[in-house]
Amino acid sequence: MLNLIIVVAVILVVAVLIIAFRVTNLVDVVKPKQKDADTNVPSGNSAQGVLMIVFLVVGTIGFFYYSKTEFDSYNLPIASEHGVITERLFWITMVITVFVFVVTQIFLFGFSWKYRYKKTNTAHYYPHNNKLEMIWTFVPAVVLAWLIISGLKEWSKITGPAPEGSEVIEVMGYQFAWAFRYPGKDGDLGKVDFRKIDAVNQMGLDLSDRKGHDDFMPTQLVIPKDKPVHLQIRGRDVIHSVYNPHFRLQMNAVPGLPTRFWFVPTVSTAEMRDKTGNPDFNYELVCNKICGKSHFGMKGIITVLEQDEYDSWYKEQQENSWLKQNPDYLSQVPNELREAAIIASGLEINVEQIESSAQGSSK
Repeated sequence: MLNLIIVVAVILVVAVLIIAFRVTNLVDVVKPKQKDADTNVPSGNSAQGVLMIVFLVVGTIGFFYYSKTEFDSYNLPIASEHGVITERLFWITMVITVFVFVVTQIFLFGFSWKYRYKKTNTAHYYPHNNKLEMIWTFVPAVVLAWLIISGLKEWSKITGPAPEGSEVIEVMGYQFAWAFRYPGKDGDLGKVDFRKIDAVNQMGLDLSDRKGHDDFMPTQLVIPKDKPVHLQIRGRDVIHSVYNPHFRLQMNAVPGLPTRFWFVPTVSTAEMRDKTGNPDFNYELVCNKICGKSHFGMKGIITVLEQDEYDSWYKEQQENSWLKQNPDYLSQVPNELREAAIIASGLEINVEQIESSAQGSSK
C-alpha cells in the first residue's frame, strides 16, 4: 500500500510540474515583450533547467529507495558455493558502475542548469589536455580489465573440469520442456545419437552402447546437497538456457554443441522452504532464452536432497531404467548385447520374448 501511495504521489507531482510548465509557456506568449529583450532566448529556458535538476534529485532518491526497500524481492537467497563468489563480483561491479552513473548524471543535469542560456554567458575555449585524456582513458581501462579478469577466473572454474566424484547428469532442452538422464549402476552415461530421437526416445539414447542400458530418466532434476553436480547440457532444436537464480546457474543449451556447468548446492529444498516460509517452494529450472511461442511455460522442478535421501532416491530410480520402461526398444539392442541389456536394465522378459525380439530386429 505504501508503494502505491508513493507511486501516485510521484505521478501527481510530475503532473503538477507539467501543468506549471505549460502555464508558464502560455504566460510568456501573452505577456508584453520588453523592448530590450533578447528575441533568441528559448521559451521556458530556465523552467527546463529547473526540471532537469528536479528530475535528477527525484530520480536518484527513487532509485536508491526502491533498491533498498525491494532488495529481497529481486536478490534471491544464494543456494550454491560459487553463488557467493558470483554475488560478490556482481555487487563490486554494481557499486562501481552505479557510482560512475550517478556522478556522470550529476554533471549532465548540472551542466544543463549551469550553462543554460544567459545574455551574460560567454563561450570559453578549453584546449586539449593530455593529463585529463590519460586519466579518463587508463582509469576505466584498468578497472574494467580487473573486473573482466576476476570474472573470467571464476567462470573458467565452473565451466572447466568437474571435481572427481561429481554427480554427472545430462540435461537436454527442447521446445518446450526439459529432459534429464542419469547413469545407472555402472556409473556411466551411455552414448546418444540424434538420429535415434523419436516421440518416446526423446534424448536419442543409442542402445548399441551397453553403458546406456541401465540409464534412467526421471521427470525432474534431483540433486544432492553439498556435493559437486556436473550438468552435461545439450539442446535438441533451438538455443535454450539452463537457468536458476538461487544457484546463480546459467548455461546455454545449444544444438550440436554440448556445454557443461558444475556447482555445489548448499541449501536443500526443505531448508529453503523453512528459510522462505513457503511450504510450497521449489527450485525451478527455466529457460531464459526466447525459444518460441511457449517459452513462458518451459519450466522444470529441481529438488535438492540431503545425501542420504538422495542415495535412497537414486537406488529406487535405478530399478526403473529407461529400457525397462520401454521394452519395445529391446529390438534396437544388438543381438550379442541383448542378454546383458536385459540383466542391466532389469527387464522381466523370458527366452521366447528375446528370440521374438531378435526376429523382429532382423526383419
